[in-house]
Amino acid sequence: MDTLIESLLHTKLHDPFALLGLHQDGADWVIRCYHPDATQVSLLDTNTALQKIHPDGLFEWRSNTPPQRPYRLRLHQGSSSRDIYDPYQFAAQINEQDLHLFSEGKLHQGYRMLGSHAVEIDGIKGIRFSVWAPNAERVSVVGEFNNWDGRFYPMRLHGSSGVWEIFIPEISTHALYRYEIRNRNSGAVLTKTDPYAQGYELRPGTASLTAPAYLHQWQDDDWLKKRGQWDWLHAAVNIYEIHPGSWKRHPDGRFYSYSELAKDLVPYVKSMGYTHIELMPVTEHPLDESWGYQCTGYFAPTSRFGSADELRHLIDTFHQADIGVILDWVPAHFPQDSWALARFDGTALYEHEDPRLGFHQDWGTHIFNFGRNEVKSFLMSSAHYWLSEFHFDGLRVDAVASMLYLDYSRKSGEWIPNKYGGRENLEAVDFLREMNIMVHDEFPGALTMAEESTAWPGVSRPVYLGVLGF
Repeated sequence: MDTLIESLLHTKLHDPFALLGLHQDGADWVIRCYHPDATQVSLLDTNTALQKIHPDGLFEWRSNTPPQRPYRLRLHQGSSSRDIYDPYQFAAQINEQDLHLFSEGKLHQGYRMLGSHAVEIDGIKGIRFSVWAPNAERVSVVGEFNNWDGRFYPMRLHGSSGVWEIFIPEISTHALYRYEIRNRNSGAVLTKTDPYAQGYELRPGTASLTAPAYLHQWQDDDWLKKRGQWDWLHAAVNIYEIHPGSWKRHPDGRFYSYSELAKDLVPYVKSMGYTHIELMPVTEHPLDESWGYQCTGYFAPTSRFGSADELRHLIDTFHQADIGVILDWVPAHFPQDSWALARFDGTALYEHEDPRLGFHQDWGTHIFNFGRNEVKSFLMSSAHYWLSEFHFDGLRVDAVASMLYLDYSRKSGEWIPNKYGGRENLEAVDFLREMNIMVHDEFPGALTMAEESTAWPGVSRPVYLGVLGF
């Protein structure tokens, strides 16, 4: 017990649920909570005060009868007080099957398991947070709801999966949050945005947003049915590619929003006779000048043009005008920003440790580690997310050539051959094949297109022939 308390007070506790929350201790029922900002804590249902068992803010309640659940605590802070449901009384919500698929690189809907989600447990509404950080000693959710203080809300770890989880009651959607991560080897404390967040605050802010509400009602059933039956091998396709921030601007220089593009861009594209539009990356990115090609949010539309529902409305409007929408998608590399994916848990997690494999010299970005199963699940889930949740009609995959070759834009001695001594990135090839199989199996009529201009054979031939399958 003393060791657990000491670890908690030094924000190093690996398993906070072993100490905090409701437990049985012989014949007694015990509630422990940690609130260093509280002068007194009481159990609301019984109106009994918890004993302060450590001066730094650890409180305990004991009884030979269990409390009514879910129990509520009243935190006294001087002359004020507030009531909360203790998050450490709630059981884990992530199932073992999803964790297994994630670790095998086969979880195609990882955005439903990881990230932040509005859920209801035991009749209590709140947000469930989960994040992959296998080399962390401790992970906490920090946000505007706890003054960005990592002492509050340390998460539970799901065994060897590296996935951490906590349910925090009564947090609203669109609240700002990040993860505070303590590396288990160096002790370094990092503050990171959520890789699976489905919304972020407007740049230059970098915090994630809790579970943005999904309110759009799709009206494109006829389009999706038609898409599933169209003869894409022979039908005429005429694609208009645009950067949403450059196509048109307001007189004062402001971007057009997704909603404004729905009013102006859709009739323009229709009048010009295009069958499809390709949006240059609308995945969240910090730098306007990158045009979206240096992405930090693989599950969130950029907030610079409006909300996720406004993007859904734009795509829906195109579909009702009989026009398909393709997303420019960037699974090859990601930027070095310290608050995002780079060295996420203090180690090269999404990228390679060796820069000869993991650093793109032309663009100053990190290259994804396609041989790591959890990274594969991340990227597969991102592809699935945009096609499923936003009804995109295909993916134009950026920088495929850089993915295929280990010596891409590198001199002799600056790259590491594959296990056969060749220059092909075998893990990237496997990932692209699996991605194409998933898209064509699960989204009838959706297209995948490769930005690829080398002599690589069979880029746009079926996977069953041993090639890429675009």
